[in-house]
Amino acid sequence: MSEVKKTTPGGGSSGGGWTRFVTARPRLTLLVALVLTALAVLAGGGVADRMGSGGWEDPAAESTYATKALEKQFPGSQPNVLLLVDAGTPGVDSPAVATEARRLTERLGAEPGVEGVGSYWSTGSPALRSEDGHQAVIAARIPGDEKDAAAVLDRIAPAYRGTHGPVEVSLGGGLAVRHEMQTVIQEDLLRAELIALPVTLVLLVMVFGSAVAALLPLGVGIVAILGTNAVLRGITELTDVSVFAQNLTTALGLGLAIDYALFVVRRYREELAAGADTYTAVRTTLRTAGRTVLFSALTVAVSLAAMLVFPQYFLRSFAYAGIAVVLLAATAALTLLPAALVLLGDRVNALDLRRLLRRGEAPREEGAGWGRAAGLVMRRAPVFAVVTTAGLVLLGLPFLGVKFGTADDRQLPVTASSRVVQDQLRDGFPGNPGGGITVLAEGTATPAQYAGYRDRIAALDGVVRAEGPVTTGGGAAYFTVVPEGETVGAGAQRVVGELRTAEAPFATSVTGPAAVLVDSKDAIADRLPWAAGIIVLVTLLLVFLLTGSLVVPVQAVLLNALSLTAMFGAVVWVFQEGHLAGLLGFTSTGDIETTLPVLMFCVAFGLSMDYGVFLLSRIKEEYDATGDHEHSVRFGLRHTGGLITAAAVILAVVMVAIGTSRVTNTKMLGLGVALAVLMDAMVVRSLLVPSVMKLTGRLTWWAPGPLRRFHDRFGISENDEKDTYNPSDTPDVIEVSEEWREAASSRQ
Repeated sequence: MSEVKKTTPGGGSSGGGWTRFVTARPRLTLLVALVLTALAVLAGGGVADRMGSGGWEDPAAESTYATKALEKQFPGSQPNVLLLVDAGTPGVDSPAVATEARRLTERLGAEPGVEGVGSYWSTGSPALRSEDGHQAVIAARIPGDEKDAAAVLDRIAPAYRGTHGPVEVSLGGGLAVRHEMQTVIQEDLLRAELIALPVTLVLLVMVFGSAVAALLPLGVGIVAILGTNAVLRGITELTDVSVFAQNLTTALGLGLAIDYALFVVRRYREELAAGADTYTAVRTTLRTAGRTVLFSALTVAVSLAAMLVFPQYFLRSFAYAGIAVVLLAATAALTLLPAALVLLGDRVNALDLRRLLRRGEAPREEGAGWGRAAGLVMRRAPVFAVVTTAGLVLLGLPFLGVKFGTADDRQLPVTASSRVVQDQLRDGFPGNPGGGITVLAEGTATPAQYAGYRDRIAALDGVVRAEGPVTTGGGAAYFTVVPEGETVGAGAQRVVGELRTAEAPFATSVTGPAAVLVDSKDAIADRLPWAAGIIVLVTLLLVFLLTGSLVVPVQAVLLNALSLTAMFGAVVWVFQEGHLAGLLGFTSTGDIETTLPVLMFCVAFGLSMDYGVFLLSRIKEEYDATGDHEHSVRFGLRHTGGLITAAAVILAVVMVAIGTSRVTNTKMLGLGVALAVLMDAMVVRSLLVPSVMKLTGRLTWWAPGPLRRFHDRFGISENDEKDTYNPSDTPDVIEVSEEWREAASSRQ
């Protein structure tokens, strides 16, 4: 006979303070969480209405400076609202049409909050008249930040949209496009949540069998999402936040919370199955799976935090949302989940919905298939390593032809009202109104100097025409330059560069969509090495602290980066080149929005590290216990392969739900990250990791002496503070059979 210590709530010599903290009063912990979640619902209400739909420009760029200066001195030079006046057969020059159009122009100019109003009928500009003469434009600017400008647009739009005598009026322009995009994103996000939640619950039931166990990860995800919305609501009081970030909140909130909860609940159930009582199982789970969750959350948070180095608030917004949701998901998984497990005990396995399907079947050894697959891969390690690497590189080759652009109205579905207007302006007008290049001239100059500068820039290669100057008489003027081809095409970007180097008798600043794109690309290129350096260095450090190896962190970074090749190749092949555009319902513009690859890399790399940490921690745990390298790799895949695959499938479902969005960038983000997650879990973790670890052998765990000593002192291992059963600690003991002791200590 043998004796083991009888555990008490929060007690035990090896449970640690955190275990005692989360399990001492589980009902109180859950009650506090419920109250905080209710407060988060109230605090986060209406957060989407306070978000912006822009954020792609660099605030410190030349184009941003010029835009603000022009808005202040020449409001009419930067129209963001366009009224498309359709006169039909009579044409825009007919007396009745002209009279009504002038009335609308005067009425719009008198609206509070609207300035810089001009029209074809007041200026005679050919750029404001369609080539067939049936349509013309009234242009205006609504100043202020996005939220204030959108409020003015909402107020005036109903009075102008529709039929006015002999003309039909539609609203377009940059402000209308962004405002409609924000509305579409909110509608799509609600639909994605309605799709993802029930499908996720079904998948969780399939993974766990138990309906009770399946509800726990979903609850953790909902807490993380609601908490993050409250955090974002607070951040909107301090800085701009992109409405696109809400999609990441939903995806990561559900995905990561489910990942962490899956890992915790799975380990807890393993400990119960091995014979441990509730509190011992919770204590062991927190010491092992809990530490893995903590390291995983840190690696994902670091990947997302790297976006803070970029000046565009579009990217920074994803860092705000991502860091918040990752930390909240980990906190809920390490606090609320253990408390719930303490209260549930063995009832975590209740309502096993798979029991009927298993009736009459012989029990199967869980994870045995993954162990056999790992053995097969390692027996043919060189073949699997070379073929898998070559396949991933091949899938990524289309990215070599990537072309960067900027988001415009074609992000919206073809039926969106502002998109319809912009399509008509793009196809029917000689130079998209409001889409040209503007040159701000500051400094005194003579009329002859202005005229000479205009003639020089008009003669530049790729310039259709140059107009101006428009002056204030106070030492400032601006010129409008219409480039050939697309508003933000390669030709327009080249013209921006030539304008910035052209000689002028005064100071010049260039702005417009093409100039904003050039500056945005430069800002990303300048800061990309810093972001990549932060991700790589901190990831190397965290994985080293977890494993104590110098080789494993390098392998993890390289293999994670390799897992993203399929995503980047698919993004170019599908969204830039337009393959599957009809099936997926989007319009290809022939380029990729500049910030999207950065965002997708940070998100997908963090999620790949999430799965990498799960696998490596279990391999390391077994290697520390046995010293058998190949056995440890098989053991790790056997015990996490199914879990990682299930987590990846569930996260992919959430991302695909996000990818059903009618906005192209959101569709690209959702579908691209879903592909990256599946490739990482099913190819890299299943084939490339075991084959590479087989090739490196015991060298995998090598580190020089100083680093080994550093890890011994500061590193964290899942085998620290092993549960030891010492009857002398307390007289309160129970007797168990030798068979029970062997079963409890055996490794599955």
